[in-house]
Amino acid sequence: MGIIQRFKDIMSSNINALLDKAEDPEKMVDQYLRNLESDLGKVKAETAAVMAEETRTKRALDECVAEIAKMQSYAEKAIVAGNDEDAKAFLTKKATLTANQATLQQNYELAAANAQKMRQMHDKLVADISQLNSRKAEIKAKVQMAKAQERINKMTSGVNSALDSASGAMSAFDRMDQKANQMLDQANAMAELNKVNETNDVDALARKYDSEPTTAVDDELALLKAKLGK
Repeated sequence: MGIIQRFKDIMSSNINALLDKAEDPEKMVDQYLRNLESDLGKVKAETAAVMAEETRTKRALDECVAEIAKMQSYAEKAIVAGNDEDAKAFLTKKATLTANQATLQQNYELAAANAQKMRQMHDKLVADISQLNSRKAEIKAKVQMAKAQERINKMTSGVNSALDSASGAMSAFDRMDQKANQMLDQANAMAELNKVNETNDVDALARKYDSEPTTAVDDELALLKAKLGK
C-alpha cells in the first residue's frame, strides 16, 4: 500500500499554510487546485484498485466459508448413509478449508482497512478541492483589490509629488507678484515725486513773473541803462 504513504502529505495538507508562503496567492491557488486535481485522479485509480482487492478477498472468504459449510453437509450425509470413509474425506477437506479461512480472513480485513483509508483520502481530497474552489473567487478578488490599492497608492504618491511641485511654483509666483507690486509702487512713488517737483518749479517761475517792480525801481533802472548805454 505505497499509495497511502505517497499521499500521506495530502491527508495532512494545510491550504492556508501553502497560501501564506506564496508570493502570488492568485497563481498559487490555481496551481494548488491543479495539483489536487492530479492527486485526486491518482487517488481515485488507486482507491478503485484497493476496493476491487477488498471485493476479491471478501469473495474468496465467502466462497471458503460456503465450501466449509458444504463439506460439513456432505460429511453429515455420508454418515447418515453409513459411509464413514466418505465422511472422513469430507471432514479432511473441511479442515484444510478451515485452516485457509484464517488466512483469507486476514487478507480481507487488511484489504478492507486499506480500502477505508483510501476512501477517507479520496473524501479528504474532494473536500479540499471543494473548499478551495469555493474560496478561489474570494481569494482572487482580494488579490485584485490589493493590486488596485497598490496602483492607487502609486497614483496618490505621484499626485502628492505634483501637488508639492505646484505648491512650490505657486509660492515662487507669489514672491514674483510681490516683487512686481513693489516695483510698481516704487515707480508710482517716483512719478509722484517727479510730478510734485515739476509743479513746484513752475509755481516758482510763475511767482517770479507775477511780482511787478515798483515805478521808482523802473525809473532807476532806465536811468542806469541810459548811463551805461544800454
